[in-house]
Amino acid sequence: MITITDKENCMGCYACATICPKTCISMESDNEGFWYPVVDHARCIECGMCVKVCPIIQTPHKEREQGKKPLAYAAYNKDDTVRLDSSSGGLFTLIAEEVLSVGGVVFGARFDDRFNVIHDYVEKVDKLSDFRGSKYVQSRIGDSYEQVQEFLQQGRLVLFTGTPCQISGLKHYLGKDFDNLLCQDIVCHGVPSPKVWQKYVSYRENRAGASARRIAFRRKDRGWKRYSVSFLFNNNTEYLQILHQDLYMQAFLKDICLRPSCHACQFKTVNRESDLTLADFWGIQNVLPEMDDDKGTSFVIIHSEKGKQLFERIQRSLVSHEVDVWQGIQYNSAMIRSAKRHPHRDEFFEQLDHKRIDILIRRLCRDKFPVRIKRKLVAGVRLILEKLGLLETAKRVLRRGRSV
Repeated sequence: MITITDKENCMGCYACATICPKTCISMESDNEGFWYPVVDHARCIECGMCVKVCPIIQTPHKEREQGKKPLAYAAYNKDDTVRLDSSSGGLFTLIAEEVLSVGGVVFGARFDDRFNVIHDYVEKVDKLSDFRGSKYVQSRIGDSYEQVQEFLQQGRLVLFTGTPCQISGLKHYLGKDFDNLLCQDIVCHGVPSPKVWQKYVSYRENRAGASARRIAFRRKDRGWKRYSVSFLFNNNTEYLQILHQDLYMQAFLKDICLRPSCHACQFKTVNRESDLTLADFWGIQNVLPEMDDDKGTSFVIIHSEKGKQLFERIQRSLVSHEVDVWQGIQYNSAMIRSAKRHPHRDEFFEQLDHKRIDILIRRLCRDKFPVRIKRKLVAGVRLILEKLGLLETAKRVLRRGRSV
């Protein structure tokens, strides 16, 4: 039976719980808010199925690193409305629409009515917006793997989107390849605790004096590179804060609230089990400055013939340019490197049930004084250039200087 002796070796993928023929494995939260399998020993028949589908046990990290260098592209959706409503270049929407147009099913992460992040599926285009945009919280897989299997056996085309470990969990659960399964993963920084997220939502609601109606992690009001976190409340007030000044994003980007396995992630490889990977092309201003309008550009990596064919089918709706895969990875190293464990991580979680979330984050995640001064100076110069109408000119001069 599955036994978790080191939490770094479990990413909460749900494969073991889903495969169990006696349903004697439940996924339960620990004191940090992360899900782990718990076995009911009285009902367990020692069949070993849970061990057979565990991606960590069955697929050593070195095997995931094998394969030739994949094709890669910089790309964005020609539809600015969709692009601006997306985290980066708006490619997920095009891929999902292509699958739905032939009667397929799309799985992805969405908020439930209390802003927990869950995996779900849609069969109609008008429901896709629930999946659009980043959710910086670990999603609950629930029954998704079983639902995927049912749709596949019906002969329907299925697109499953998620983190690399979730896709590995799905493929190990299925146990064989399906021609009608497409998998798209992301470049994952790491998954924060759902418990931390819920405490932050409650904090924001208490500050606003109303429950949240809509939350977005990456609003582009100030551009793609300076995205903002947004809460819209039922009293029609709004919280909007740039990423580095939002407390939750500080905790996330400082790596203080991530799942233990994210600090030793076995899925940080160039070659993936997915058919294609979508990410932000953060260095686009240096690689292809003509594609940088600060509305969002995606980094696309093709891992299979199925992924290549799918990408080709949406070309008519894209602006795209082939790049060397390492041109994108050099500006998005989370593709191949795990997040470093924050030195105060243990203290953070030990105090989580005893301290207010805002106080805890401010105390343990505060930037050093020189960093805060530098950020304020850069923001001040940017504001002055914007007011003078010289910001774009300054950007062009800086790009020209880098290329010399």
